[in-house]
Amino acid sequence: MPLSKRAAAEFVGTFWLVFGGCGSAVLSAAFPQLGIGFLGVALAFGLTVLTMAFAIGHISGCHLNPAVSVGLLVAKRFSAKDLPAYVVAQVLGGIAGAGVLYVIATGKPGFELGGFASNGFAENSPGGYSLEACLVAELVLTFMFLMIILGSTDRRAPQGFAPIAIGLGLTLIHLIGIPVTNLSVNPARSTGPAVMVGGWAIRQLWLFWLAPIAGAALAGIVYPLIAGGDEPVREIQKKAGNKAA
Repeated sequence: MPLSKRAAAEFVGTFWLVFGGCGSAVLSAAFPQLGIGFLGVALAFGLTVLTMAFAIGHISGCHLNPAVSVGLLVAKRFSAKDLPAYVVAQVLGGIAGAGVLYVIATGKPGFELGGFASNGFAENSPGGYSLEACLVAELVLTFMFLMIILGSTDRRAPQGFAPIAIGLGLTLIHLIGIPVTNLSVNPARSTGPAVMVGGWAIRQLWLFWLAPIAGAALAGIVYPLIAGGDEPVREIQKKAGNKAA
């Protein structure tokens, strides 16, 4: 599959993740008497990944997240030469998703931007958690998310169930992390709303790039140590080339 098409799929998928997940938080979470709350938002994020895994997994692998791409790269499941295109597409998709959500949200009279589902720490943490607590939460939760991804997509794992495991895994991670940081585990998801909010959201954005990428890279090291190496990307590409010939 050409890189341009894979990058386009990542753009669309990340757009859906941010629009669907953050949209549920901004539009539905606190709707009077019918709000979906933390559980609904967590489920919405999980459903965006699950649906896109089935929709575009066969095109791009459905990373939707620079940290996922880095984790797969470290685990030798992804090619370094494709990383810049994936990250750019993911970030642009996240910004586009947040932009469309902003247009819809501001169509309601009296709407106030507020946090707009942005991620934050200290005074901008939903529960007032410290910088250190937020850093640890994002690092550990991203680490576990990548362990789920690497394990469920291992060629030795039961086939066809990876999207379900990953979607439910992201739901669980949100149930843990929303009160702490609004939960990121995804730099592209954090960047989209932060661009709309500006100010404090941009100033605190560094943590939501650093911690998820560090957690994902750590999982890319640990999973192969536990499970043994899956096929390196060069072997997969070689087999694909042989089939094409």
